[in-house]
Amino acid sequence: MFYIIGSTVVFAFMATMMVFIRLKASKKPASIKKIILPPIMMSTGAFMFLFPVFQIQWIQVVEALIVGAIFSILLIKTSKFEIKGGNIYLTPSRVFPIVLLGLIVVRLIIKLIVGSYISLGETTGMFFILALGMILTWRTTMLIQYLQIRKEQENAPI
Repeated sequence: MFYIIGSTVVFAFMATMMVFIRLKASKKPASIKKIILPPIMMSTGAFMFLFPVFQIQWIQVVEALIVGAIFSILLIKTSKFEIKGGNIYLTPSRVFPIVLLGLIVVRLIIKLIVGSYISLGETTGMFFILALGMILTWRTTMLIQYLQIRKEQENAPI
């Protein structure tokens, strides 16, 4: 029980920090590097699957990826790019922090429910895949949007 409470508290703290980091980042111009680095850095967590306690079945991987992709829709809808002073900025909507915190709460509730049926290691593995699916879908969409805006900006008459 201690591990479930501890991991939930750590997750909630990290997610809250993510809200503040995301809002602060919107004050600086976006770049391809800033868009693709978070999922690359996060993907290193996949090394957990080298340990049997975290290994999950393929159907669980697919389920987690689908739920992550569905969750990412809200992030995609609340993240837009705009051009300011010749630079492209990611401007999250005013509801972005609420959506992100809402997703955190939903994930915590699902985690507690799922965690009562499967082991802590499997739950950890599934929610890592869910988060990775969410961030990969969101960031891939952001990259496509960013590249489209940059192309339009380059093709615009001076």
